[in-house]
Amino acid sequence: MPEINWADINAKLPHGRSDEEKAKRKALFDSFDNGNGMLSLAEIDKGIRDVLHLDAVFDAKPAIMRAFQIAKSVVKSNKKSGDDFIEWKEFRFFLLSLRQYFEYYEAFTRIDDNSDHRITLQEFIAAKSKIEQWVGPIKPEAEFKAIDKNHGGFILFDEFCDWAIKKNLDLEDDID
Repeated sequence: MPEINWADINAKLPHGRSDEEKAKRKALFDSFDNGNGMLSLAEIDKGIRDVLHLDAVFDAKPAIMRAFQIAKSVVKSNKKSGDDFIEWKEFRFFLLSLRQYFEYYEAFTRIDDNSDHRITLQEFIAAKSKIEQWVGPIKPEAEFKAIDKNHGGFILFDEFCDWAIKKNLDLEDDID
């Protein structure tokens, strides 16, 4: 598993409220935009790969999708673009969400030993010490059962994210 450069990721996802961060964010939005003032998922994907050159994030499609879905729903009233695009006023929240969901994706992949995009009970139990570094003490079997909302016998990424948010999951090696 390649080493994640968290400082590089943080620097390339300007989500702060300062004038400098806002200017960086506007330049980034404009570089992703095809000229219509709103961003599709395809533009976001292309921007992450071609503008930001964040290959690790680009490969984390579930994290991108989750951040996109959440960000595009932030502003409901007076939204010109409909629900298929992110507008400028939602872009800061998208960047913030992308950083957070990428961290969850990284944690998820560290547990998913066979890379089948789902976590088995055996994988969860084997990762107990890692997981406890991120969220504190757990009882693996009970925790697994609580996370597996659809009772499919696996933890899917969306289920994992819901749990990670509730547990305030924080990887030990990232830079918050």
